[in-house]
Amino acid sequence: MAKMGSRKHLKRYKAPKSWPIHPKEDTWTVKPAPGSHAIKDSLPLLVIIRDILGLADNSREAKRIINTGNVLIDGKAKKDYKFPVGFMDILSIPKTEENYRILLDTKGRLTLHPITAEDATYKLAKIANKSTIKGGKTQLNLHDGRNVLVDEDLYAGQDVVCISVPEQEIKENFKFEEGVAVLVTGGKHTGELGKIKEIFVDESSKPNTVIIEKANNDTFLTLKEYAFVVGNDEPAIDLLEVNQ
Repeated sequence: MAKMGSRKHLKRYKAPKSWPIHPKEDTWTVKPAPGSHAIKDSLPLLVIIRDILGLADNSREAKRIINTGNVLIDGKAKKDYKFPVGFMDILSIPKTEENYRILLDTKGRLTLHPITAEDATYKLAKIANKSTIKGGKTQLNLHDGRNVLVDEDLYAGQDVVCISVPEQEIKENFKFEEGVAVLVTGGKHTGELGKIKEIFVDESSKPNTVIIEKANNDTFLTLKEYAFVVGNDEPAIDLLEVNQ
């Protein structure tokens, strides 16, 4: 029995720090299924329905809600209670007309931010890398595990695309460059909003860094990979008030 628990479940005190749950309420919690996001960067759907939104008193009730297909992630029904929901994903519950964007707070915890039905029709996704496939088309591999084909290669790594969901049509591309609005996704400045003031490219094996300037003119240095573009001059999405 212990062996089964270690495979399918996760002890609460071992849950990632990004999970906004109390480590001592119960012994076990749900382990996310392998998928679009890593365990440390995602929440299992059951934990969201039961522990965060409080729509169920126990796992049985939460599974029943999920199995009915009433919970959508990026516009598509997900019936796997272990489905990993991560940063920038859109969670919708049509029956209650609730929509949320998954963001990070300043403590690095994944947070459900309420948004409008209109805002729930699109999401931001960072280009992790890209490749050329048969036929000469370019495939963009995004941070949320999805792949999008484009006819023209107008994109670069670290750029962020705004895509419609569930259609996956690219609506806009936000270039990774000086002056754009970014949300920090790692390090001690996680969850903070600012603009890229300067980009440092190190030709050695050291990671590249950027200087971020906040609205109050304070600046700080962070890793390039932690700077997630959220718009040009201003954020293109509604963000947590604490980030602004």
